[in-house]
Amino acid sequence: MQAQTLSPNKSIRVIPLVDAIELDGRLTEVTWNQAATADSFWQYFPVDSVQADYQTEIWMAYDDKNLYVAVRCYAPGRNYVTPSLRRDYRAGGNDNISLMFDTFNDKTNAFLFGINPYGVRREALISGGGGTLNGFSTSWDNRWDGEAYIEDDYWTAELVIPFKTLRFKDGSKVWRFNCYRFDTQSNERTTWVQIPRNQWIFNLAFMGDMIWQEPLAKTSTNVSLIPYISGGMDQDFAEGDGQMNPFWGVGGDAKIGITSGLNLDLTVNPDFSQVEVDRQQTNLSRFELFFPERRQFFLENADLFGDFGFGRMNPFFSRRIGVAQDTSTGQNIQNAIPFGLRLSGKPNQNWRVGLLNMQAAAIDEGGLPGYNYTVAAVQRQLFSRSNIGLIAVNKQAFRADTSESYNLHNRVLGLDYNLASADNRWVGKVFYHHSQTEGNGFDGGQHGAFLEYSVRNWRASWRHQWVDEDFNAEVGFVPRTGFIRINPAARAFFFPQKGPVNRHGPGVDYGQIWDPEIGVTDVRAELFWDVEFTNNSSARATVNYDYIYLFDAFDPTGLDSVQLAQDTDYRFWSTQLSFRTDRRRKLSMRLNPRAGQYFNGFRYGVNGSLDYRFQPYGALAINFNYDYIDLPEPFL
Repeated sequence: MQAQTLSPNKSIRVIPLVDAIELDGRLTEVTWNQAATADSFWQYFPVDSVQADYQTEIWMAYDDKNLYVAVRCYAPGRNYVTPSLRRDYRAGGNDNISLMFDTFNDKTNAFLFGINPYGVRREALISGGGGTLNGFSTSWDNRWDGEAYIEDDYWTAELVIPFKTLRFKDGSKVWRFNCYRFDTQSNERTTWVQIPRNQWIFNLAFMGDMIWQEPLAKTSTNVSLIPYISGGMDQDFAEGDGQMNPFWGVGGDAKIGITSGLNLDLTVNPDFSQVEVDRQQTNLSRFELFFPERRQFFLENADLFGDFGFGRMNPFFSRRIGVAQDTSTGQNIQNAIPFGLRLSGKPNQNWRVGLLNMQAAAIDEGGLPGYNYTVAAVQRQLFSRSNIGLIAVNKQAFRADTSESYNLHNRVLGLDYNLASADNRWVGKVFYHHSQTEGNGFDGGQHGAFLEYSVRNWRASWRHQWVDEDFNAEVGFVPRTGFIRINPAARAFFFPQKGPVNRHGPGVDYGQIWDPEIGVTDVRAELFWDVEFTNNSSARATVNYDYIYLFDAFDPTGLDSVQLAQDTDYRFWSTQLSFRTDRRRKLSMRLNPRAGQYFNGFRYGVNGSLDYRFQPYGALAINFNYDYIDLPEPFL
């Protein structure tokens, strides 16, 4: 059952370091005996209204360079679960603890540091108030250290976080703080400050205070250099001369702390070969797929630049930088980045600023000039957790040939207002962006709005979007123009008092798109029922109805076969099931079968994974995705 009121505001006092910390995870230092304790954790799962059965204790201290944190996590035994020894694990399905620091007290952004009983670490950036999973990014990496130690009925850990890794205001006296923990043996998820089950466990609306015994002094100049040198050989067997051709590169990145809250990133001839590869996706839609940014240079304060608009109405998408389109083939090709800079951060509690400038080299064989990309963004906090932001994007061609089929410049100016109430019941957004392209004057604009109300037993939202046919954001992610879309949605949540089901409930999600000249072009209606079991497995059953009007010819197989004619429409039904077993088990499975009509035929498919954990060294996974499309002649 739900508590009628949340727990009162909590605080923990951070003391100066008493003696040197030996980083072994054992908590034998005098400092931890004298430091104040943060305890009395609340359950978040399976219920959110009682104290945790197995408690957690936290102590904090500091010196002029580092923040030190000690934790003791009580548990029923020593059978802890870890997916592997790989850094940046996911929290679900294993034992771990995560610490969140809102260093500017803005209730919108935070740093997260996590560790598990085997000393495996992770770090993340939280943006957007922690209101959605999209605001949780583990792609960010930085310098800190930690060790853990396992006892009979608890495990302990020590963390050392350099102040240079964090961003904060000089002279800070209070930070906002919260902590959450997953314990697989008791099947508890717990938090220091109580969080309702209808919110994400990392929501920043629900936090306590870290009180520094003395105001934080200004940190020393923070400069990090990451140089590289690379080389290799290649040979073109198709059109080359049969010779091996050497190639090499040299460059690097620099990170300079202008102030404790403002950071300057510099890059020269960046090498992104070490970046994690994108997850494979099958595209059976008519539009471009979205792949998130993973390059470290772009990640810190990425939300300041990249969260304007909606996910598919984004005026700036950093992955456009370093990728160009061949004017003769229309294919995307990579172009080198000679240099770039990025200034971002918070000059004070209420303001965030960002400036990015990057130069991309010309590609003679692709008929492309060099491009300069400049992006400026500013954000001002309003009320408790809301903010208003302004963005300007400019893409400028250099040494261009005006006879070629590309624009000499493309610009976008946008204004966003983001709403978040103090208790996160109300969240929303409203924005307007306008583009201007060389030779076209002011092209067109895009507008969107979103409003959601969420309480324990139900959630309802409204979203609408409009993109003008002439809106052109060349450095953004706007795969479709010339439409108006509405998207109401609602969900209900039931919480049984006993039995194997922890939470379940129905939901409906409806989307409809109009083309100003054609009329209704797309309808998608989903009716689903979610079930979350007490053993951490989950399931969903969905029935979908689709209406699609093809204003262009389209090949639904993606195999360059016969196309469905333009100016035709299709209505079809489909169903989908999804099931995930308990990830605490050594052998776990995810299975998603689907079947139903597909344009003028049928589509059947299944995807999922089978995972076996060789704890603690790693895991073996088999991922599979199968689609069978059955169309009548001559569309096979």
